[in-house]
Amino acid sequence: MTTSLATETPVTISARNFEIMLDFSRTVFSLKDNPAYLAALETSLPHAARVPTRWPSVLMGFDFHLTPAGPRLIEINNNAGGLYIGDDRWLPQMESHPDMPGDLGERILAMFPSDWSTIAIMDEDVTRQFMYPEMCAYADLLRASGRQAFVLSPEDLVRDHEGLHYRGERIDAIYNRHTDFYLEGADLAEVRAAYQEGKVIINPHPRSYALIGDKTRMVDWWREGLLESCLDAGQVALIRTVTPSTHRLSEMDRERVWSDRKDWVFKPAARHGGKGVVIGKGISRVRFDTLDPEETIVQQLVPASEIEVGGQVMKLDIRLYMHGTRLIGMAGRAWRGQVTNFREPGSGWVSLTVEH
Repeated sequence: MTTSLATETPVTISARNFEIMLDFSRTVFSLKDNPAYLAALETSLPHAARVPTRWPSVLMGFDFHLTPAGPRLIEINNNAGGLYIGDDRWLPQMESHPDMPGDLGERILAMFPSDWSTIAIMDEDVTRQFMYPEMCAYADLLRASGRQAFVLSPEDLVRDHEGLHYRGERIDAIYNRHTDFYLEGADLAEVRAAYQEGKVIINPHPRSYALIGDKTRMVDWWREGLLESCLDAGQVALIRTVTPSTHRLSEMDRERVWSDRKDWVFKPAARHGGKGVVIGKGISRVRFDTLDPEETIVQQLVPASEIEVGGQVMKLDIRLYMHGTRLIGMAGRAWRGQVTNFREPGSGWVSLTVEH
């Protein structure tokens, strides 16, 4: 297996951009326990997202474009992948940085409490997933630390009065790589029931997605009054500066949006990872007219920065992997096209360093 690296040469980002992205990620995370924020959102959350949680979500990915005016948020990924690059290698990380003490393996294992002794790493039709080798690498890492770890699909789990079992072993926790974040599908019915009964831990969990990762939260952050009731003026300014102007299509003048479409990106509210995203300059009137106004998020277009990789000009975005307020790792994605993808030759992950 070849690695998914675009280049072995790290890309350097400015200390200022790094600090803004990290401060933003920590500020957004703080919202999940903010009483005013919870009061505003709690009644609208799906049932699975109302289950109280003790742990931050494992590897929440904050994705940014770097612009001349500073970092701008693309999306927040509830179960971000990409740290494993193949050939038994993890993406190289900065060494001896105060915000990332220890090595990557140590930081990853520290996210999994010691009483999670039997862990299932779960995704839909797991062996067919592009990230299946990465999930196996996480399982190997957990086994080396003395845990039991299984990589499986939801249908592999059996539920009884005690909880969920796999091959006779009771599962303490699920490292959830499935993208049905609210556990609503039929294949997740038994998992959802065990979770809501408190008989299994799921992480990343529906609550983190609902309060932070759901794209409609970015719409809420642009609603006048919500953030002001939760945070101080500096924190509000930080979130609104880094988060591009974001709205629901149903709350905008549709004809004006069409007229200004080159300034916007259209995103399905319920999908992730660039799926279904349409750049305004490339949308036809026919396609525009089919957009569901309640399910379409309209966000200010923020062009990606560019780097040269192997003599090719590539677009670049930045991902911070967070566990609560702790930075676990960083990655860059080098790519070509309208939205982030690794289909083009030369695309892939890049290591990052921060200028001194």
